[in-house]
Amino acid sequence: MALNIFRKWYERYFFEEETVLLVVLLALSLLLLLTLGDILIPVLAAIVLAYLMQGLSNLVTKRGAPQWAGLAFAFLAFVGLFLGAVLLLLPLVWRESISFASALPSMYDAGKAWLSELGQKPPDLLGWEKKEQIDTWRDWVDAVQSELPSTEQFLDLGQSLGQSLLGVIPTLGLGLVYLILVPLLVFFFLKDRAMIFNWLGRFLPRERPLLNRIWVETDQQVANYARGKVIEILIVGGVSFFAFTLLGLNYAALLGLSVGLSVIIPIFGALAITVPVALIALFQWGVGSEFYLVVGVYLVIQILDGNVLVPLLFSEAVNLHPVAIILAVLFFGGLWGMWGIFFAIPLATLIKAVINAWPEPAS
Repeated sequence: MALNIFRKWYERYFFEEETVLLVVLLALSLLLLLTLGDILIPVLAAIVLAYLMQGLSNLVTKRGAPQWAGLAFAFLAFVGLFLGAVLLLLPLVWRESISFASALPSMYDAGKAWLSELGQKPPDLLGWEKKEQIDTWRDWVDAVQSELPSTEQFLDLGQSLGQSLLGVIPTLGLGLVYLILVPLLVFFFLKDRAMIFNWLGRFLPRERPLLNRIWVETDQQVANYARGKVIEILIVGGVSFFAFTLLGLNYAALLGLSVGLSVIIPIFGALAITVPVALIALFQWGVGSEFYLVVGVYLVIQILDGNVLVPLLFSEAVNLHPVAIILAVLFFGGLWGMWGIFFAIPLATLIKAVINAWPEPAS
């Protein structure tokens, strides 16, 4: 009975040879990523970067330049951004990260002292004046303070985190290899893109309408999303860095990078990064005009990003339900970390394209 049900289901949805091939390709790709994903990190990163740079190369060739000029321009632009990030941005962020880590204990003590002072009387905004209300407020604050670790426990936690981070040092040598390997791979993926596609096409059927439909829809959506998202990260991160620097906010590079990367996760990223921006401004200046100015400028950046920059960059919006986006971020982020989060929406778009292009069930 069960075999008959499975056979009817199989014949209904897999009546075409190409659908079986598609499932096999997807399964093999997933298996390869799950088993060899860590080993293939430089290759996958180079493929992604070459894919992003190919759009810049196409833009140059569409203006009448020869193909070699478009490839050269795209690769030189990539090398410039790559070297700028490695030689300028990363050392600055590293220094600010060390400075921030050394300042955390004093910030923690200041936060506990501020919370203790706040527990003496409810804020005026609450309008609580009765003794019972004040006692309730103090009980709440005492409950929060009792859950906070002591300064010694906080320092022990920081030391444990620092020791765990020291375990990353042996992998720095591998990182240096990646710094050389990834640009070389990007160059060859850009230069020999057509040859690589022709070679892969030899393993596929000559007639493949289903795969072609999925490729066309996915390529358009993913190209629009991935390239637009990179531009959004650069613009939002750069504007945030310059704004924080002009305002004199500490750790401007670290916060600017964090704000830029936060756009990878729609809505939740902006909400999450708001907390450290506000806390650093609060500990630096207290509640005053400088604090309100930093928070106001940050909110303006977020509003302009959501209402001006995003509509301009993502003219061909990815039509996915918010629940699908959340599930994709959780699932792919859990599998592949930051890369999974970055490409959660494109991968969800791929799944949607497969569903849309799937042949109608046989009657």
